[in-house]
Amino acid sequence: MNLRTVYRLIKAGKIPAVRVGRQWRFRKRDIDAWLDSQGTGPIVPGSASPAAPNGRTRVLVVDDEASIRELLQKTLALADYDVDTAADGNTALGLLRDSEYDLLVADLKMPGMDGLTLVRQARRLRPNLPVVIVTGFSSESSAIEALNLGVASYLLKPFGVPDVLSAASKALGAPAAR
Repeated sequence: MNLRTVYRLIKAGKIPAVRVGRQWRFRKRDIDAWLDSQGTGPIVPGSASPAAPNGRTRVLVVDDEASIRELLQKTLALADYDVDTAADGNTALGLLRDSEYDLLVADLKMPGMDGLTLVRQARRLRPNLPVVIVTGFSSESSAIEALNLGVASYLLKPFGVPDVLSAASKALGAPAAR
């Protein structure tokens, strides 16, 4: 979780917190409640909004593990990204067909369609879409193939929040290779 963003939310009075010495204490459920009030919860397939509100950067997170999807979604939402989620590659492709996204964050190993196949299919729809791959099952060949597909970042699980935000920022700042 980006503590700078949490601090800003605390200072703005949007998240209740108590100062103990030089540290702020807050509850995860208060952050979750604030996220829910902002409409950043997981989307229902087929209900994606056509454009991000307030011109925010739109990110599609694809992972078959609900806990990883939720972590990525909340982390990116706290950093002011508009985040949609999908549990598999086919759902993600449907969302990519129906909506415009600025970044794709995808797991490498998923049942059905794996992350690299998803990237290949996504490139047919959006050739310049930046992509970040996250994986707990890395191999040299998959890393090389990801680079050949123009993947901007390749994160190994377990990763930290700063790693996710840095990878997203890097991917959005650098044009995707073809």
